[in-house]
Amino acid sequence: MKKALIILGVVLMLFSISGCKKDSGGSGTLVIWSFTDELANMANNYYKQSHPDQKYEYSQTPSDQFQAKLDPVLATGQGVPDIIALEAAFVRKYVESGLLLDITDIYEANKDKLLAYPVEVGTYNGKVYGMSWQAAPGALFYRRSLAKKYLGTDDPAVVQTYFNSFNKFLETAKLLKDKSNGSCVVVSSLGDLQNSFLSARTQSWIVNGKVVIDPAMEQYLDICKTLHDNRWEGRVGQWSEGWFAGMNGNLKDESGTPVEVFSYFLPTWGLHYVLKTNAPDTSGDWAMIAGPSSYRWGGTWVGAYKGTKNVAAAKEFIRYVTTDDAFLEAWAKAEGDLVSNTNVINKIKDNYSEPFLGGQNHYAEFAEMAKNVNGRLLQGSDEAIEALFGEAMASFVNGEKTKAQALADFRAQAESQFGY
Repeated sequence: MKKALIILGVVLMLFSISGCKKDSGGSGTLVIWSFTDELANMANNYYKQSHPDQKYEYSQTPSDQFQAKLDPVLATGQGVPDIIALEAAFVRKYVESGLLLDITDIYEANKDKLLAYPVEVGTYNGKVYGMSWQAAPGALFYRRSLAKKYLGTDDPAVVQTYFNSFNKFLETAKLLKDKSNGSCVVVSSLGDLQNSFLSARTQSWIVNGKVVIDPAMEQYLDICKTLHDNRWEGRVGQWSEGWFAGMNGNLKDESGTPVEVFSYFLPTWGLHYVLKTNAPDTSGDWAMIAGPSSYRWGGTWVGAYKGTKNVAAAKEFIRYVTTDDAFLEAWAKAEGDLVSNTNVINKIKDNYSEPFLGGQNHYAEFAEMAKNVNGRLLQGSDEAIEALFGEAMASFVNGEKTKAQALADFRAQAESQFGY
């Protein structure tokens, strides 16, 4: 996921690992399709060292084009790859499709050392169809200097008490605005909050064939409306120029007045590929806490086509990249990933001190956060349903609809689109 964001827009790339010629699978050559270069790195620099006789053909397609390439071959059964990388946004679509190989045996042989939520995401009707080498729990990253200025401390343990529930989050948003005479907002964008609320749900979107609006999502609307109406948020879009400007302390409102942004909701990869990349001058002035709710954001899963003629080789590749202790330790140290293997986590987690976070041990913190993430609520229709809910949220927050009307319209759209 993290590198998929960086390489989004890269043209289709085909290359051979181990120098093999193009092959459609079934001859011992594993055909791997992905939207990220991570699996290529794993195969090239790790897997082939211990599996020198295994040949590969690797095809990389930008994330926004990946499903359009994969779906037609799955529909016909012709030219389907053996190994398929699956992004968090669409992993459940394929896990529920009936087109992936059952890899429950890999999980069963390794379950005592695996974090729960990545396996939960890849599980459907009691069987495992996708596994991940990584976990991507989310945190709340905040500016230490602003915490000292307005809360009197930058100690993560103390700051967490200001954000340990959504109600406290709202209270703290008001406190920051009041103490700063209007210059400090709790977040720059309402979009930052969505994943936290999605993970706070106790029910999936679809239950027994009916659209369900969990109370957490209604609270999401209420809090977004309150933040917006009181100008306790920066009123910029997530991933926009203003969103990034806030990380460096350069955000200004529509009148040109400087706006201080206290915090950002970001996952594991957000530290290395968002904050460090876009706010290098603020290094050392950040810290991280769990925030009001455990949540996840992103990640890559690996599955295999159920019709592959290379079952043993496909399973061995998946076993290696998602569970192997020696590989995942080397990978974690080289790439910084929070791996899903608890043996590795426990071995290395105490040896980190992140300068960007003022010396905080981010790895150990993320490892604790990952334990509380629930991966059981995901469904294949989530991506489309959440897009509709985002539209409902915007119409309510912007005053175009009442809350009741926005929710009623969302329900009607979802029921119509999915036939519920």
